[in-house]
Amino acid sequence: MKKVVIGMSGGVDSSVAAIMLQRQGYEVIGLFMRNWDSLADGELNGPTTSSGICPQEEDYNDAKAVCDKLGIPLHRKDFVKEYWDYVFTYFLDELKKGRTPNPDIMCNKYIKFDMFKKEAEKLGADYIATGHYARMKDGKLLRGVDSNKDQTYFLSQVSKDQLKNVLFPIGDIIKPEVRRIAEEYGLITADKKDSTGICFIGERNFRNFLQNYLPNQPGDIVNIDTKEVIGRHVGLMNYTIGQRKGLNIGGTKDRMFVVGKDLSKNILYICLGDDNDYLISDSCIINEINYLGDEKLTKCSAKFRYRSEDVDVELEWLDNDEILVKYPQGVKSVTPGQACVIYNGEECLGGGIIKEVRKNNEKLWYL
Repeated sequence: MKKVVIGMSGGVDSSVAAIMLQRQGYEVIGLFMRNWDSLADGELNGPTTSSGICPQEEDYNDAKAVCDKLGIPLHRKDFVKEYWDYVFTYFLDELKKGRTPNPDIMCNKYIKFDMFKKEAEKLGADYIATGHYARMKDGKLLRGVDSNKDQTYFLSQVSKDQLKNVLFPIGDIIKPEVRRIAEEYGLITADKKDSTGICFIGERNFRNFLQNYLPNQPGDIVNIDTKEVIGRHVGLMNYTIGQRKGLNIGGTKDRMFVVGKDLSKNILYICLGDDNDYLISDSCIINEINYLGDEKLTKCSAKFRYRSEDVDVELEWLDNDEILVKYPQGVKSVTPGQACVIYNGEECLGGGIIKEVRKNNEKLWYL
């Protein structure tokens, strides 16, 4: 009997993934990862649940309850130092540069499909499994069947080698069916809401949380058209391109959008109105390339954010291990630091990190 070590998060997806593995005849072992220690890292007022314990401990208790019900052993492993060194430090460094990083993507690259996989091998694993909505077929990474929950975007920096011997047991299932199976088995996680916060850090007031690590540096909010100072921001790291809520600017009924940042002058640029052209770009350069395809395609589709629609793009492979991604039809709010994830139909070809955003062959000066 083949042995599978599955990452048990305390959520409904990993719970049902464990059930599917059992149904398929695998010997299943659970492994819970503890990647964040708020007290050790100076955060004195982290979130707690209604039961008075931190969410991570509640997640472990839920994972244990599920494993006990399914007759699965559950191991627990701390990756607190590794998460800090490889994921959270990257996150902070990117914010300091005025960029918008995606720590969940780096968590998959460095923790879930690296550190976790090595720990699973110590437990004798033939395979590892997670509760991601994705599929593996003939060595190719495919979108999950549930298009509303597909998570291949977050797997775009996981290498071909890391994806070997990986199973995604719920990739062929839609979310309502996942919850139905959990209810059928009477699992404590059946009605548990999906987590929406930063990977392993959880849901909390983002601005207050960052204050523990990057003190706010307030500055001017400037209308990019008139160059008029129209307000004050609370720190550039708290804003992202395309953002229109939380700007706290009065005196106008026009909708406002963040369009850029000037780190040297600590200025946040905004534009007024829906038809403003500042948010539109027609190409970008990506680096930190992780390409999963067999051949270097020049025409495919791409996502520039997790929830964005696929966009037809043309790829120009540059000599310096970067790619120029062209989309002449124009796309809104392409943002430095975010991932550009490339697809060929259902297949995820990996991608890279957006280094530079361009229009008419020139870098946008305000990004």
